[in-house]
Amino acid sequence: MRQRKNYAAIDNFRLVAALLIVAIHTAPLASFSETADFLVTYCFGRVGVPFFLMVSGFFVLAPYQRQMQPARRKLSHRQSAGDAAGIFSGSIGRFLKKTTLLYVISTLLYLPLKIYSHNISDSVGGWLKEIFFDGTFYHLWYLPAVILGCLLIMGLLYFCSPLAVSVIVFVLYVLGVLGDSYYNLISQVPFLKLVYEGLFTVSSYTRNGIFFAPLFLWMGVLLANGKVRISKKTAGIGLFISLAGMLAEGFMSFQFQWQKHNSMYFLLIPVMFFLFELLLSMDCRGVEIARDLSMYVYILHPLCIVLVRGAADVLKMKESLVEQSLIHYLAVALLSVLLSLAVVGAKMIYQRFVMERK
Repeated sequence: MRQRKNYAAIDNFRLVAALLIVAIHTAPLASFSETADFLVTYCFGRVGVPFFLMVSGFFVLAPYQRQMQPARRKLSHRQSAGDAAGIFSGSIGRFLKKTTLLYVISTLLYLPLKIYSHNISDSVGGWLKEIFFDGTFYHLWYLPAVILGCLLIMGLLYFCSPLAVSVIVFVLYVLGVLGDSYYNLISQVPFLKLVYEGLFTVSSYTRNGIFFAPLFLWMGVLLANGKVRISKKTAGIGLFISLAGMLAEGFMSFQFQWQKHNSMYFLLIPVMFFLFELLLSMDCRGVEIARDLSMYVYILHPLCIVLVRGAADVLKMKESLVEQSLIHYLAVALLSVLLSLAVVGAKMIYQRFVMERK
């Protein structure tokens, strides 16, 4: 693991990333400029999800890789696979169980909204598609993506060298980008269109745990366990240049109407590398509750969108609270943070109560 005194900048950016995800679902600049909103929200804002994936790779999968290498050497000599099973039951196992539980709870939380909006799948295949790829509510796709992505990386580490893993996840990402920001371009090739149409019967988008998540999870592993180190200045310059390039890539694919979706860009890879390196080079004070707060903001913000819209109807303030996109975003973000603070506070009180009872 990369040796540092703390990872405060990483923890603090979790909340920024969560608020960027809120922006993606509220389009804060849409009232002013469609182009500006696209560049800020659907280009720059796309760093939020890869950031969380890299955090999981850095803190969860990187220790797994370090433990897995000796196990692979033993297994290659036909010794027992018990070492690998033991690793799975450790921190990575706890992470997967926690994420799965969070996914189940979140699904139950949003089930009434799905029923109310008549958005319930009427087939087993539809439910399986939602559970494993699309998410059981529109923002929950990340949870099965990170679970499947982790399982895929674990499987690759079991059978492949780090170099082979890097090649495989990069190829998968390229295939994902072509089915995302470049789909309407590559679908002009009949064979490719047929392949992707088949894929989209299983997963509505390529932003899932097979094409999208593995690369950024693996980047987190490499940044934790690798030997690449760059200065804060170099990381800042690299981030500026790559971000400018990604905005240009996004604008081009948007203007030419190549996009089926806009979650994946080629230049998102260097953007995330330099962003994470920049955060790792920073020394600052951390917000103690940033980890939990960011998670609850992510989970609860669609509920807050519904609450803000409902309040706007009751107060007859729809024009200002909903139709004015920036105010709408700020209202949803503020309510999401306040509600999440309440959940964090309740959790801390419960934990203190449990400790006192022991």
